[in-house]
Amino acid sequence: MARSRNRTTRVFQFPAISSLAVVFGLALVALAVLSIISGRFLDNVNSGHTPIRPFQQASSEAWSAINETASSLQALEDVPGQWDTTTEHIWDSENAELYYGCSEPSEKYLSELSVESNGYLFIVASGGLNQQRTGITDSVVVARLLNATLVVPQLDHRSYWKDPSNFSDIFDVDWFISSVAPDVKVIKELPPSSKKFISNQMSNLRVPRKVSPHYYLTRILPILKRKQSVRLTKFDYRLANKLDPDMQKLRCRTNYKALQFTKPIQDMGQELVDRMRAKSGKYIALHLRYESDMLAFSNCYYGGGDKERQELGAIRKRWKSLHYQNPDKERRNGKCPLTPEEVGLMLRALGYGKDSYLYVASGQVYNGEASLAPLKALFPNFFTKDTLVTRQELQPFAKFSSRMAAIDYVVCSESDVFVANNNGNMARILAGERRFNGHKRTIRPNAKKLGTLFAARHTMSWKDFATKVRHFQKGFMGNPMEVRAGRGEFHENPVACICEKPEAQEKLKSLNQQQVKKPSKSVETVKVEEEGVVELQDPVIPVEDRLIDEAEDDAEDEELPLVIDDEQSNANEGDTNEELLLESEDPDENTDEDDQIAIKDRVSELEFCFSD
Repeated sequence: MARSRNRTTRVFQFPAISSLAVVFGLALVALAVLSIISGRFLDNVNSGHTPIRPFQQASSEAWSAINETASSLQALEDVPGQWDTTTEHIWDSENAELYYGCSEPSEKYLSELSVESNGYLFIVASGGLNQQRTGITDSVVVARLLNATLVVPQLDHRSYWKDPSNFSDIFDVDWFISSVAPDVKVIKELPPSSKKFISNQMSNLRVPRKVSPHYYLTRILPILKRKQSVRLTKFDYRLANKLDPDMQKLRCRTNYKALQFTKPIQDMGQELVDRMRAKSGKYIALHLRYESDMLAFSNCYYGGGDKERQELGAIRKRWKSLHYQNPDKERRNGKCPLTPEEVGLMLRALGYGKDSYLYVASGQVYNGEASLAPLKALFPNFFTKDTLVTRQELQPFAKFSSRMAAIDYVVCSESDVFVANNNGNMARILAGERRFNGHKRTIRPNAKKLGTLFAARHTMSWKDFATKVRHFQKGFMGNPMEVRAGRGEFHENPVACICEKPEAQEKLKSLNQQQVKKPSKSVETVKVEEEGVVELQDPVIPVEDRLIDEAEDDAEDEELPLVIDDEQSNANEGDTNEELLLESEDPDENTDEDDQIAIKDRVSELEFCFSD
């Protein structure tokens, strides 16, 4: 009798997901599946074909999806509605008040500005919105290095996204030009009197990825001076990660201040922010990359059985260069994006309750509602731009993937907490911006540790699981100086643009002394460390040391192949490679190779998402 009473009390104290909620969840999934089935049925009737076979096949898939969703929801019954309400700093970063974004140039930098230009620099930024953003940012730095007049960057219209938007459709072009004017002269287009001559003289070039300033000065500058114009194509991540502090600060001024979205995009994004805040004072923004091609490219397994293996396997065949990798090994190495359920579990373990409000920015999620059901069960206050505004309100942006992504960017940027299930372009860019703007809480999953932990979740209590999640996430929460200087992409960790306030050193010294006085580790912590599953947080490094480390290059500039200009291209047409390629075709011409170019661009972006 007593045992039964205790069991009832435990369920009442930790109401995770009620049976009624599970029933309603399954009903919604069933209705969604039946709507798909009915659509297929009617399509077959209208086309004059017998609908019986497709209907039976769809029914089998429908019940399989329902059973799978039921199993996922049942597995969440041990998750408490609110876990450890005493947790501090879940909505803000610890010691964030001791740091601020700083991007002002040095006196030496200001004295080096030259009035006379060496020619015109054109760049074509490739990829999606955030990949293009890195190219635009680096184009300003390259123009400064070359002492060139930058023509407003072009956006690639032939990429995977097929978005025809121009720079001025996404970014405030007048603000951009005026903001970078102290550093680089930017014009919207060539003067009419010299447009034809310069266009005929222009060299179309592609440089290798992440090359040093020395490369641009010795390989590109002579061509620019000779031809008076250079056009750099596929311009994304074509400049070294490590630059001197003044050039890094130019990156920050461009990315965080000069690149502002157009008023319609900014207003729509702000409207979404206001509606989220009207529902709840604080909210979490999740950038969820869980599209089928991304999952296929990851070479990971997500628990979908033979159906998943067949579907993702068929997608992998598009990429001849993609070799099979052991899914278990990829997960152990932290190469697998977290599933929606895993993101939800991580957030709940970190202390975000069931009543927290979640904004989700995502593309077409693989398996749709079946994949999202566990996340929605963990966070019922689940919103997207499609649920916050009407179709009519979104109509001006709906046909343009970059403008829709820009709206999501605004909502994620303004959120109290930002989290991503991957380490792609948007996650990195936003992480850097949020560090610069006050170290707003930004959660980066420690996928290498969490992958193993998620697999073993049901072998331990919720308390033990949550404790380990918090332990593994130390150093991945967006706190100041948790990443050592020089580590990772500068766009993600703009250390040269983060300054300490005068009182920082004294307070940090006091905090370090308090940590030294802490009691010795518990037996449980020692045991975990002995198992080799702890990733220690990088120590705090004084700002002076960070700047020196950032400016240093450990090795000499790598000797890279010469850029091939268009006069040499015909003779070497068969010798081009992926890293260094002359673009000799007309940029406005639609060729039969557009689809292959789009696939290569998508591969390039996916490769970056899974790079270290």
